[in-house]
Amino acid sequence: MTTTPHDSGIASLGEFTFECGRSIPELRIAYETYGEFDGDNAVLVCHALTGSQNVARTPEVPDSTTEDAAAAGDADADENGDAGSAGDADASTADDAGDADEASPNQAGQARAWWDDVVGPGKAIDTTEYYVVCANVPGSCYGSSGPASRRPDDVDPDREVDHDRWALDFPPVQVADWTRAQRRLLDHLGVGRLRAVVGGSVGGMNVLDWGKRYPDDADYLIVIAAAARLDPQCLALDAIARRAIRSDPNWNGGDYYGDRPTPDTGLGLARQIGHVMYLSKSSMDRKFGRRSAGRDSLTRGEGLDVPENPTAAFFPYREVESYLDYNAGSFAERFDANSYLYLTRAMDEYDLAGGYADDADALAAFTGEALVMSFSQDWHFTVDQSADLADAFRESDVPVAHHLVDSDHGHDAFLVEPESVGPPVRDFLRSGTDGKSVVDAAEPDEPVADGSGTSHAPVHSSLFSG
Repeated sequence: MTTTPHDSGIASLGEFTFECGRSIPELRIAYETYGEFDGDNAVLVCHALTGSQNVARTPEVPDSTTEDAAAAGDADADENGDAGSAGDADASTADDAGDADEASPNQAGQARAWWDDVVGPGKAIDTTEYYVVCANVPGSCYGSSGPASRRPDDVDPDREVDHDRWALDFPPVQVADWTRAQRRLLDHLGVGRLRAVVGGSVGGMNVLDWGKRYPDDADYLIVIAAAARLDPQCLALDAIARRAIRSDPNWNGGDYYGDRPTPDTGLGLARQIGHVMYLSKSSMDRKFGRRSAGRDSLTRGEGLDVPENPTAAFFPYREVESYLDYNAGSFAERFDANSYLYLTRAMDEYDLAGGYADDADALAAFTGEALVMSFSQDWHFTVDQSADLADAFRESDVPVAHHLVDSDHGHDAFLVEPESVGPPVRDFLRSGTDGKSVVDAAEPDEPVADGSGTSHAPVHSSLFSG
């Protein structure tokens, strides 16, 4: 197996003032790098909502595996790369790495190699050609500063709690804070201008913020399965998810650290809502149909507070329910509930046009090229939203291609269809909008490849248009 240089660590970046105006004395950012930096080949990958810095397989980590249980349905990853495997936090290899327990209690449970089919030697984002950087965003729980990380002893020492975590005293975060923290990390690593910034889902919003906030710092922006802002339907679903967490008695106003029980039930329910958002109607029908999981099937993840035998009261217990229960339990084992509150709120609050006349005005200063990629049955971030985003780039005189993939995987497609995502990303990194595999859906005569060797006419309607 071909390997490339890999480094990981937790960078201490000093005092940091968040967009809300509040500060912390020390911002710590967990990161991983792949490949060698030659001065102009850096690619920043922005992870999705609950993803981690571990974007690709490393020599120190064995092949990623997917736990396959009867309760799990099939083994597709979800919107953030959750596939049932937990990775070790290799924070000790960098000079500025701190003790793992000072960063996050969940660091060892991060989603491992969540985009390994796209990033790595010989892959679309080729680590023998590019220097790839991925950082865990502030507010998350995989080593970067957030509500689950250790609070310095000299910050409000009279606070009457029985744990040493920030909890809800951590400042609210915005996507702009992620961008600024990434810029500071890159400066720390000696990286100036980037070849590209790449990201999917809310990671794509992070990419857009780079184009707005640091318009001269990247040659290319690659925005995958994202939009300039969330629509009201997604805002509503996120609000319900947060209420599920806050309604769990174990949440305790956010103070559940130390020896207290954690709000696994609320976090699991929140995640179930997310899973429904990430799949399409057709993919759910294909994966589950209306099939019963059987009276004796596994019905819950460890620690998920549901009846031991829900089929006794509600039969049949269907495969789709079994899938949701399994993933709720496994997610609650690896993620922090407060971080979920913080990160979903950051996604909800993002608006590309914030502070500008409109989206085009926000992107007007960007000096590079852009690739916007969407998926025909993604109803979390629709094709229409991507088309509008591409139009904003065009109005700003930014060379752009809106590459539409015909897929029934829904929002998850950007993770589970490397054969569709990889070629346009690879060719765009090499040649911009002139890349061989880059197809602009705005051109009515151009087919849209689905990665299977067939072509389909562009589709510009959302899942709910008909």
